Amino acid sequence: MFRSTVFHRKRLRNNSTPQSRSVRTRLLAVSSGGGHWVQLLRIKRAFENCEVTFVTVHESYRAQVPGHKFYLVNDANRWTKIALLKAAGRLAWIVWNEKPDIVVSTGAAPGYLALRFGRMMGARTIWLDSIANVERLSMSGDRIGRCADLWLTQWPHLARPNGPHYTGSVL
Repeated sequence: MFRSTVFHRKRLRNNSTPQSRSVRTRLLAVSSGGGHWVQLLRIKRAFENCEVTFVTVHESYRAQVPGHKFYLVNDANRWTKIALLKAAGRLAWIVWNEKPDIVVSTGAAPGYLALRFGRMMGARTIWLDSIANVERLSMSGDRIGRCADLWLTQWPHLARPNGPHYTGSVL
């Protein structure tokens, strides 16, 4: 899991094994709704040995991740500044309380904020830009690059030597 050559900058805080729940890697999986959420669910199998907490913007998604912790944040974007501040406060609280080892996101604004807060807390961070961004990276995806330990695009023509990297797509 996560043994990519582009994702080895830091070691996890503990060398956990899947046998003990108390030492399992804590992973915070964050996305907006719609296609971002669908793509996050498509990579969910990669998290099977982790203690996964999901964060998204629709309460109806809770039923799709039974057996996992689930947090709801308000949806926000750059055009809704007050909502963005509210989401930032909620995500900061979630990251502080969960203390994840890894934060992974498929976008958009909630994922960007979660990665930033996760990075501040010492978590490793993974950004997977949405496959919907065919011509260029999303704004969040473009801006998160320096903060992400693993920065991925799903389109080979958008990959660059210093990231984002292309290793395939999830669809």
